[in-house]
Amino acid sequence: MSWWEITADTLAASRFAVSPLAETTAALKLLERASAADPGERTWLAAHLPAYRACLAADPVTARLVRAGLGGSWNATFLTPTPDATEPDFARELDRLASTAPAVARADLAEALGGPLPAELDRPDLPQRAAELLDRVWRHTVQPDWPRRRRILECDILVRTARLAHGGWESALDELRPGMRWLGASRLRITLRDQPPRELAGTRLLFVPVTPSQGWLAWDQHRHAVIYPCTGALADAGSAAPPEALARLLGPARARVLVLLETPLSTTHLVALTGQPLGSVGRHLRVLHDAGLLRRRRSGRLVLYGRTELGNALVGGRD
Repeated sequence: MSWWEITADTLAASRFAVSPLAETTAALKLLERASAADPGERTWLAAHLPAYRACLAADPVTARLVRAGLGGSWNATFLTPTPDATEPDFARELDRLASTAPAVARADLAEALGGPLPAELDRPDLPQRAAELLDRVWRHTVQPDWPRRRRILECDILVRTARLAHGGWESALDELRPGMRWLGASRLRITLRDQPPRELAGTRLLFVPVTPSQGWLAWDQHRHAVIYPCTGALADAGSAAPPEALARLLGPARARVLVLLETPLSTTHLVALTGQPLGSVGRHLRVLHDAGLLRRRRSGRLVLYGRTELGNALVGGRD
């Protein structure tokens, strides 16, 4: 078991943040592992995996670089730089990675491999090759869908911060990633694997959600970060489509709100997920509630809406 020792000042200054590069790296890890955690990922892999494999087949050096840097139990550090909450911009984040000193990149890869660097990777252009591949993954698989992905990430952050306000750090951080748990006494268990504990005094602590089912840890001398997969219900919800018959009955926008509420959410969460204006979401919720399809309850400062049995039955109907 390994944990991070977090001072009160570090914990007070910690925050959740969005990182386009982390999202793209998670997409790259998903492509490399080619193993889907849910139907949405299976559909995504079916759409993008053939082109990714063709790209690497034409560039065996980059293919070897990705396998060495992301294919084992330890990531090459330069391939997973610590996000900077002050610059959630893909180009700036990618420039930081591309500017890695070649010697540092080679040392990171050797550490990830746990042995000597293969001869084909003993070259000075590894950071540029990694940046070019990540840029391709961004442009072809993430950027076209970025507005929806960002809404899902922001919704996850809203849910986590609501838990933080209501139940403290234990509620917000437990099971953020496999093995993670708030132990109390300033200790955050980060993994079940045996590793030396780390003291985080004087650094900034970030929690960064991604929509693929991938996660990792990152740190440098100024920041520590936990990159974690979004809550499953939220990650799936971004692409949830209402049954055709339900959409005809209620209208597509209102039907989608009802479908999303399998997990209780607030008005703000629904605005983030659907992209609909606040007033429209409020009207949909009022109509659905008055019709007996939703119930509402208060959680701290939030009012959460969830489906009633009647609402579940209506969503579960067949065309």
